[in-house]
Amino acid sequence: MAQKLKTQVALVTGANSGIGEGIAKALAAEGAEVVINYPSNSVKDKAVRVCEEITKAGGRAISFQADVSNEREVQIMFEEVVKNLGTVDILVNNAGIQADAPFTEMTLEQWNRVLSVNLTGQFLCAREAAKIFLKRGVIASRSCSAGKIICISSVHEVIPWAGHVNY
Repeated sequence: MAQKLKTQVALVTGANSGIGEGIAKALAAEGAEVVINYPSNSVKDKAVRVCEEITKAGGRAISFQADVSNEREVQIMFEEVVKNLGTVDILVNNAGIQADAPFTEMTLEQWNRVLSVNLTGQFLCAREAAKIFLKRGVIASRSCSAGKIICISSVHEVIPWAGHVNY
């Protein structure tokens, strides 16, 4: 079976666990070289484990720590990925957090942290990926598009939960 993404580099935010981990493994199984983004050193071991599992399965993966809500960290992440892997072909904006509280008790800090990661993080990463795509253009041997940006959301955009107003 041909690997559809054999020549491509995919960056998956929040790929150290959960849905992001699953997406990263699926992309690697299709031949993509995968960058496992993780938010902080406290979960580095999980990102390393995901890379090891991908490698054991015959794929290629590296990990990179960056808080997607931090503009400079996102810029550095994309710069380093391009420096080390040559480009980015696929961005999967998956990173997301919850900071739950009843609406009347939710702090501004809880509100802002969730929006910073879940919304601003997607913007910052998509902007950096788009810059790479526009600069590089379409390389037909890699893909019929200059790049792909996939934004992951939650079922809670259509099925709201009490206590999750910021999510």
